[in-house]
Amino acid sequence: MHSTKNNLQVLHEDNHLIIINKRSGDIVQGDKTGDKPLSDVVKEYIKDKYNKPGNVFLGTVHRLDRPTSGIVIYARTSKALERLNKMLREKQIKKTYWAVVKGHPNKEKDSLTNFLKKNPKNNKSKAYNHEVSGSKKAILHYTVLRKLDRYSLLEVDLETGRHHQIRCQLSNIGHPIKGDLKYGFPRSNKNASIHLLAKKIEFIHPVSKDKIAVNAPTPLNDGVWDACN
Repeated sequence: MHSTKNNLQVLHEDNHLIIINKRSGDIVQGDKTGDKPLSDVVKEYIKDKYNKPGNVFLGTVHRLDRPTSGIVIYARTSKALERLNKMLREKQIKKTYWAVVKGHPNKEKDSLTNFLKKNPKNNKSKAYNHEVSGSKKAILHYTVLRKLDRYSLLEVDLETGRHHQIRCQLSNIGHPIKGDLKYGFPRSNKNASIHLLAKKIEFIHPVSKDKIAVNAPTPLNDGVWDACN
């Protein structure tokens, strides 16, 4: 991993894709806030590093919520973007998350199945135990990796990719993610982050067919994350 002058943490880079360790607060691509998205920073980095004239192609393969940190894949060619999008749809990209949650779950390992319904007005999802109109089935699996005094570190594997899925489903079982006010954690984190990290990603490279396995470090200068390592 290397950092660049604009503080970009590059975890993997080749001619077809670039994988970034996103900091909490960065937005993956432009939105209504008008804040500079990470995609623009990555484009500048590529332009600068390879002295590219004109516009740099960069495709966003998937997103991470703004307060979440960790792995984001961008495609550097349209061919890679098309193939990665297809791989994502066909669940050929394995993503693993770390979440620090309030308290200690009863079960060391569990699978959660809910029906999530997104409310666009408050940009929040609600979990139901049965299908309701407009809901989508959501499945995740978690394992408790470590117990701290007041928190637990969970490793989470997603079977589906729904809006705020991990945040919503963990909150629904009474273990909201640290700092996640929107889903019921009592206090926000000082830097407005939440303790959710896109930790690992594994897939077969869409062009070279090599196996890619990338691991993101936990955020720096954070006592709770430090205790999880």
